[in-house]
Amino acid sequence: MKPAHYPTAPAHIWAHFYQFTQIPRPSKAEAAVRQYVIDQAEAAGCSWKTDTVGNLVVYVPGSAGREGEEAVIIQNHLDMVTVKTEDKAHDFHRDPLDLQVVDGWLRADRTTLGADNGIGCAAALAVLTDDSVSHPPLELLFTVDEETGLGGALELDASLLSGKRMLNLDTEDWNELYIGCAGGHSHTFRRQYRAVEAGDQGRVHFHLNLKGLSGGHSGIQIHEQLGNAIKLLVDFLQGVDGVQLARLKAGVAHNVIPREGDAWFACDAAAVETVKARLATLLGHWRGYLPPADEGLVATLAECAPEALLSREDSTALLDVLAAFPHGAQSYNLAQPADLVDLSINLARCELQGGALFIESSLRFFNAEQSLPLRRQMASLARLAGLTLTDEGGYPGWQPDFDSPLLARGKALHERLFGVVPAVKAIHAGLECGILKSKKADVDILSFGPTIRGAHSPTERLQIDTVPPFWQLLTTLLAEM
Repeated sequence: MKPAHYPTAPAHIWAHFYQFTQIPRPSKAEAAVRQYVIDQAEAAGCSWKTDTVGNLVVYVPGSAGREGEEAVIIQNHLDMVTVKTEDKAHDFHRDPLDLQVVDGWLRADRTTLGADNGIGCAAALAVLTDDSVSHPPLELLFTVDEETGLGGALELDASLLSGKRMLNLDTEDWNELYIGCAGGHSHTFRRQYRAVEAGDQGRVHFHLNLKGLSGGHSGIQIHEQLGNAIKLLVDFLQGVDGVQLARLKAGVAHNVIPREGDAWFACDAAAVETVKARLATLLGHWRGYLPPADEGLVATLAECAPEALLSREDSTALLDVLAAFPHGAQSYNLAQPADLVDLSINLARCELQGGALFIESSLRFFNAEQSLPLRRQMASLARLAGLTLTDEGGYPGWQPDFDSPLLARGKALHERLFGVVPAVKAIHAGLECGILKSKKADVDILSFGPTIRGAHSPTERLQIDTVPPFWQLLTTLLAEM
């Protein structure tokens, strides 16, 4: 059911967004929500096509008298990040989201909201179903599998598109226009250690759980110095004398800063009280320097049943790798505002089970050449630690074009409509624009959207009063193109 005070204007965009929150749409499982879009297209008498990976293009004729104009592409992705808090029972493949309106923000109960990029999808469909909107012929592009590596855009059949102007609706700050985005590259690391059955009676086995960190988007929020659960686990474990690791588990996806983590380990029985005291001390230290967004951090330490363990030597070596592994903003843009990161890396996932180690990281950059020393650094670390490194591939960035005709039009229109000169920015995140630009070099692209906070985390929320002006800018821009 819709929550109390669910917004109603603009009617079409909010109606479609509600449907998007009720249809499960994790990455690689977008069939149901794609069918919803197709149903809307067919009800409006529009044709559509899909490519071999499931990307969808809906062809919308121009409004009366505008049928012969050049087509404009409106682009969004269908999938959403699926993250929830530990205490929330929710199946992202089956359950609708539980919506809430709190202090002017729309959010979901302890899960991601999927406003990234569902509100953009809803806006595209609203243009389709709202007869009052004047527009040229449109090619509504809905890509799949964006959140797990931009897979849909990478495999897009660009012959489905003819437009040379594109509006991407996947950015998250109202009063800002985006004309560039970072490229990215992912790597995984593996090693098989020897795990032996626990047989030393002088050892005590513990389970450490960290939770309550903010987590968040590994591009947009990487400069906020948010706590990384992997790094905090390592910080604790490296101070435990004689530690032996049994299991590690932290992180959910390459583009999410790890917000929760677990470690199962053993230590000398004589060190038990020291270990407990160390955790209490570290919690105080962490809270002293982590940002306010991480004030919910809690840690619990409990004895548990014995499990197979790595040797002390291998445990130390593994923790050394994770301690040395780079994470966070590596350099900042000298020409743009100070919070624009040029190069970053997210230590995204770590799992140790039965001696099998798996690590996943993702790089973001505007200039691929600038990322090469960092990539070599990781390769060197892998060689030193005996890890097998796998290059999982990447995607190109979208280099800013300050002479873009679409930018000039959008900037002037924004100032005329709202009396505010919009900020012109690039974003340190992997929008699909860079990939689409590489497939259609002649396309002029502009990206904008309403305000979203906490994307890729259970605190994701959409600022309701930024949606009407977002809609006004979109529809007026289409009317005047």
